[in-house]
Amino acid sequence: MLGVWLLLWGGLALGCRAQAAFLRRAEDSAGRCTYSFTVPSPVEASCPDAGGVPELRAELVALSARLSQLESRERGAGGPGQRGGEAGGTRDPQQVAPAAQLQAAYGELLRAKSRLEEEKGRLEREKEELGRRLESSTREITRLRAGRCPPGREGPGRDALPAPGKALRWDPQPLAYQELQSEKTEVPVSQLLEETALGHPGSKDSGCGELVWVGEPVVFGQADSIAGKYGVWMKDPEPVPPFTLETTWRVDAVGTEVRQLFQYEAAEQLAQGYPAKVHILPQPLESTGAVVYRGGLFFQPRHSRAVARYDLRGEAVTAKKEIPGAGYHGQYPYSWGGYTDIDLAVDEMGLWVIYSTEKARGAIVLSKLDPKTLEIQQTWETNIRKRGVANSFIICGTLYTVSSYSAPNATINFAYNTATSTSRALSIPFENRFRYLSMVDYNPAERQLFAWDSFNMVTYPIRLARA
Repeated sequence: MLGVWLLLWGGLALGCRAQAAFLRRAEDSAGRCTYSFTVPSPVEASCPDAGGVPELRAELVALSARLSQLESRERGAGGPGQRGGEAGGTRDPQQVAPAAQLQAAYGELLRAKSRLEEEKGRLEREKEELGRRLESSTREITRLRAGRCPPGREGPGRDALPAPGKALRWDPQPLAYQELQSEKTEVPVSQLLEETALGHPGSKDSGCGELVWVGEPVVFGQADSIAGKYGVWMKDPEPVPPFTLETTWRVDAVGTEVRQLFQYEAAEQLAQGYPAKVHILPQPLESTGAVVYRGGLFFQPRHSRAVARYDLRGEAVTAKKEIPGAGYHGQYPYSWGGYTDIDLAVDEMGLWVIYSTEKARGAIVLSKLDPKTLEIQQTWETNIRKRGVANSFIICGTLYTVSSYSAPNATINFAYNTATSTSRALSIPFENRFRYLSMVDYNPAERQLFAWDSFNMVTYPIRLARA
């Protein structure tokens, strides 16, 4: 642009026949850069208007104005001064604000994407965990079906009589056939119909029947120390105030001086491990044969063949009697040991004691006791060897024994009926889930079995059929 101007002014100077030209550059009042030439004439005082010089001057004025306008635009659109401002000066706030908003929005999108990826990972982990649980449940169902439904035993009426609320857990196959050691007994259909009412925990029917089915164990609590490897827990089927049917009792039986009796207001409190009260017995008890009945704890004092009653309200021993000839402290225990020579039990008919004597040569002896005086009312001698069974309990006057304390798939293997003074072999499936059954008792109020299985306090649902 500057070269064009020089040519133009040079042409003007020649047109005016000047011998010398002077270039002058300066800013006008508006701050614009202007260029001017001075051409002195040696002869004339002024330039003539001939030869088209006025038109050239007008064109030069227009070009000068156009040049000023272009320079002004150059400065506003990004001339040298503007570029310097971008490097170290300030920027237009109207241009900066949208850029900042876009940057903030982009950052928010990145954070949202990160949160979604984390949530996706968590859901995938949950999916994997559910898949493992489903696979484990499938294996468990397959195992149970294989163990309780032998081939050839299923029939079209297999699911005709589901138990109330337990349709998926009740396997009627053991009710159809009881495999005995020496015989096979068929259970009539009429017994199956009566069994539904007799075996339901909430049934108002107070009639008795024969045990025909034991369900899977349900864990209520777990001992938190080595003293709870084995023990006894129970509820009173006929409580006295202030105790209720929900009051729960527990003894951790490991140790030489077992005196603590833990009292809980309900089984839920037992599961939490916070007793409402701890009773200190005046004498240490022996093993896991204790029961609670009509407001008293009945137990065998250590190193004796006696049975004692501890009153739970008065917190004192109110009765104590020796069982004539009863073995004690390891003479005739159950197969698991634990000095379980004398075992107390409760059923619909009252209080019982299970033991053996030298006269009986290790066979189980069963006696009915008066709960107030502990006097023996009647005695039965069975042909079931006490060391040959893991534990026993009584339902409706019939003694039942458990085959093993550690085998996972044990059985209820014998029954002795005190009404007929006869025994018979059974094969009712019984699960030792934790492989160390040290106590099992029947609760006639709930019609369930209470058991202690290697630190775990569990219950077993049962079903009865009329004899």
